[in-house]
Amino acid sequence: MFNLLWLQSAGCGGCSMSLLNAESPDLISTFKAANINLLWHPSLSEETGSEVTELLENILADELKLDALCIEGAVPRGPEGTGRFHMLGGTNMPMMAWVQKLAQKAKYTVAIGSCAAYGGISAAGDNITDAAGLQFEGEVPGGILGAEYRSASGFNTVNISGCPVHPNWVTETLISLALGEHTEEALDQFGRPRMYADHLVHHGCSRNEFYEYKASAETPGDLGCMMENMGCLGTQAHADCNTRPWNGEGSCTKGGYACINCTAPEFEEPMHSFMQTPKVAGIPVGLPTDMPKAWFVALASLSKAATPERLRKNATSETLIYPPTVHKRKS
Repeated sequence: MFNLLWLQSAGCGGCSMSLLNAESPDLISTFKAANINLLWHPSLSEETGSEVTELLENILADELKLDALCIEGAVPRGPEGTGRFHMLGGTNMPMMAWVQKLAQKAKYTVAIGSCAAYGGISAAGDNITDAAGLQFEGEVPGGILGAEYRSASGFNTVNISGCPVHPNWVTETLISLALGEHTEEALDQFGRPRMYADHLVHHGCSRNEFYEYKASAETPGDLGCMMENMGCLGTQAHADCNTRPWNGEGSCTKGGYACINCTAPEFEEPMHSFMQTPKVAGIPVGLPTDMPKAWFVALASLSKAATPERLRKNATSETLIYPPTVHKRKS
């Protein structure tokens, strides 16, 4: 039996809500099939108060083994490093202290969502609660566990980032852990599982034909590519949202929303509107990460010169105006 404990700190609970949308199979069926025993989850479990406290104390006393410690939400360190901005009810101990103690017992420690991984939305702005991720503070290693932290089995924190996470990113990672298949090579430089982080949101985007010809949307609701004017970061964002649709068919870009790169550290503070593409001399700053700028500019100029009228008109429309031409076979 693989024992899993799930705690929530400073966050919106959106990752848990997303996880409940796991399907084919559903979450509980997935856990049963993988022999995962959910010790406690604040939204799914019946135990409360002293029952939960006793469970946590049993783990610390080595009377109950902890295979996976999952933390959702950033962890406040304030005020002045005490962590008392978030106290675990009935324990007179900050959540920060609980996480640090439990992380020493856990075979694997898993950050669920960008807040738990890097600070995320909970650490944005002035960050008056001094919230941080488990082993990162933005792009900088550290967090509440420290850059040198290793779990009981010798691993860094697994950062399943996203805002919120795709349910399958969580279930597939937990299954991998439960089967004992996890390796450090399975994570990228920010601790993200490579099974989704080695992809780009751009891959499989339904607007890719518009992107290829640089036929761009100009206002919200337009059908065209949103990179040039609408702030889309799909060519830089590490995730498989468009090749692994949410609930079988959805994604941000498919729904008409620009990708804001929510799996990346510090995505929450882009220094401009999420729906705005910053430019220098008319050239977008956020170009594809693996393409030289000179090449992109040259190809963009050629692409725009060759843009079919169908794409040019459809790009700035909310509905399809011109369908592709039907080619008849020559007799």
